[in-house]
Amino acid sequence: MSARYALVLIAVTAGFSTGCGSTAKRVDERPLPAAQRHESEPGTARSGALVGRYSSPRVTGDYAGYPAVTAFIDEMAARHGFPKDYLAGVLSQAHRKQWTLDYLTREAGPTVVTPRPGAWTRYRSKFLTELHINGGVSFWQRHGRSLQRASERYGVPPEYILGIIGVETQFGRNVGDHRVLDALTTLAFDYPRRAEYFRGELEKFLLMTRNERIDPAKPVGSYAGAMGLGQFMPSSFLSWAVDFDGDGRRDLWQADDAVGSVANYFVEHGWQRGEPVVTAATATNANVQNLESGYDSQYAAATLVANGIRPAAPLPDDASLSLLRLRAIRGDEYWLGHKNFYVITRYNHSTHYAMAVYQLAQAIKRRYLESRQATR
Repeated sequence: MSARYALVLIAVTAGFSTGCGSTAKRVDERPLPAAQRHESEPGTARSGALVGRYSSPRVTGDYAGYPAVTAFIDEMAARHGFPKDYLAGVLSQAHRKQWTLDYLTREAGPTVVTPRPGAWTRYRSKFLTELHINGGVSFWQRHGRSLQRASERYGVPPEYILGIIGVETQFGRNVGDHRVLDALTTLAFDYPRRAEYFRGELEKFLLMTRNERIDPAKPVGSYAGAMGLGQFMPSSFLSWAVDFDGDGRRDLWQADDAVGSVANYFVEHGWQRGEPVVTAATATNANVQNLESGYDSQYAAATLVANGIRPAAPLPDDASLSLLRLRAIRGDEYWLGHKNFYVITRYNHSTHYAMAVYQLAQAIKRRYLESRQATR
């Protein structure tokens, strides 16, 4: 199983707020197709309009005869004022994704496993590539003003915004090619293990498309329904996506809005302006083997030092840190995670994921600065 699909599987099975994309065309340099944007469609209101000529007295197609679908439509009508014939028409367009169901059945299992020796090295190699690093530099060069503005407004350095977008979609190359309507409907009504979660995401998706005036049959994303350059699930979109280019709509397939939304996501989850993410460390004795490690572990710096952990830089004795143990091919690596490292894990609850974002961010920053120096 590839790292990309493994991350999406975590989002599907654990219900995390964001996901990752799958293979698709590059989209970060162009607007959504006109059929998806509907900015000037006659008779369409500028806010809260229903887009698309969908109307049916009952659901037809793959989801005809599903009592749960009928109940969902009734709830959406009562709670949010959607016309039932519109929702029946929309859900009549949804296709059951048997591939997704087969894949999840095959891959489902424990989400927490003990990393094997070399697990971190293998994981890291999927994201610390020349394509990722050079792609980040190119993205920074094209969208530097947005990155700088986001950094100033939210206090998140540009490289960490790039680290997320790079790991999630390789800067728009892999935003996904599954219709979000198909993905969410399939998981909401044919995947009992996470049905409640995905019914909620389908609800949020339909609200999103109404709010942003998008045809609900048009957006594409991951097979779990994650969308755009930053791969937000619909609930994350409604909570944390921002209109960063000022055009009156939130569009995560566009670079400016994606940049601002990732930065806003970080700050809303506790990002501390100007504070570090990790500090490198070494283990000086075997006591460290008795300490629990992981992004959600918590120790005072003095406790770690007393147990044989030596930080590469001085830290206050009362600093609150997580102990990160990474199983590399050449031996275990030790790092100390600060509050901002934990914030990165709110995007995906994985030490490997957050460290990949951190190290990709640093690699992009180094090369970007080198490229600027070379042109002076």
